[in-house]
Amino acid sequence: MKRSKPFLLLMLADFVARSAYQMGKTPLLPIFAAALGASGAFLGLIVSVSTVTGLFLKPLFGILSDRWGRRVWLLIGAGFFTLMPFLYGFIRTPEQLLIIRLIHGLATAIYGPVTLAYIAEISRKDKTAEDIGWFQLARSGGYIVGPALAGWLLLTLDAAAVFTIIGLISCAVFLPILNLPETRPTEKRKRKPIFQQIKSAIRDGGRTPAVWLTGGLEAVTFIALYTLKAFLPIYALEAGVSVALVGLYFSLNEAAHVLGKPFGGRLGDRWGYLPTISLGMLLLAASLPLVRLLDQGLVFLVPAALMGLAQALIFPAAVALVSDRINPEHLGAGMGLIGMMQNFGKVAGPVLGGLAITALGYEATLVGLSLMLALGIAVIWGFFTPRRPIVTRL
Repeated sequence: MKRSKPFLLLMLADFVARSAYQMGKTPLLPIFAAALGASGAFLGLIVSVSTVTGLFLKPLFGILSDRWGRRVWLLIGAGFFTLMPFLYGFIRTPEQLLIIRLIHGLATAIYGPVTLAYIAEISRKDKTAEDIGWFQLARSGGYIVGPALAGWLLLTLDAAAVFTIIGLISCAVFLPILNLPETRPTEKRKRKPIFQQIKSAIRDGGRTPAVWLTGGLEAVTFIALYTLKAFLPIYALEAGVSVALVGLYFSLNEAAHVLGKPFGGRLGDRWGYLPTISLGMLLLAASLPLVRLLDQGLVFLVPAALMGLAQALIFPAAVALVSDRINPEHLGAGMGLIGMMQNFGKVAGPVLGGLAITALGYEATLVGLSLMLALGIAVIWGFFTPRRPIVTRL
């Protein structure tokens, strides 16, 4: 299916922005923080603090884009992507780096909900999940290109110089954004006061079951995935498994996830969003206990591919479900709310996973995470699927 010009422009903008942003995260940021003297828990806080920004502010930026339009907030986000990397050259202490990372997180806190709301508004109703899948394919491409490019530049340049290059690359984001049309014309009617609109949007989102369903399920999914990301390498080393095999595991997982997104989105449009999300969570729940096969050689890679496909089924359909169910006036708010819950899963995953592993061990934790996902499927079919009306015969 041919995509519209605004769709392709936004894909390009997000790919460039995310590639540059990921250059500044892995492996550049930990190296830069360590060179400044950060270590241990404080270094971990520096690496993760930008996620905390989105945890609190994504709903707000989604609401503001509902009020003033998507394009202006995409330009503001591009400004943060571009300006912040140039400030890293002036940082001299770990505390300064923490503050800069907190502010830099505003870039993704804006782009997350606003770009998804933009795509949802310009997509056909019967193609929403597929379009989101293609869009997220470009976004995920940045997660592949960014770290590789940063690692290559670090061979010849110091960290501060690489951050300057990141700022220069980010300037290119303005070109496609400036050519984007607004998704809907500015209305002449009188707007609600800003605080009243925020209250109304949060209330509407809170009363929309699809928001809590998809946000909650994605939070649970991210808790499982980020627990695995944090502790699988340690588990593998303790079992005497090659680090190269673990790296191959994560590469295959991400490849299946990225390449499967358009397929997962198309399936969601055809089968329905709830059945597709359920299938993805079932696949993920079945795959987690298989990670215990890591001492079985290449068989260990089977759950990697299955879990990547599971993510491809869950995420495009989840976003499309919210866009379909929420009041169109509060679409950005809905995207922000589920983004907030995603970030909660990313932050909480390693913490909760670490506590569970300490108390129960690796294998029991994997089984527990699998059962948690299975419970999510039960919630879908127990409370959120439509029921046939009871017909009383006279």
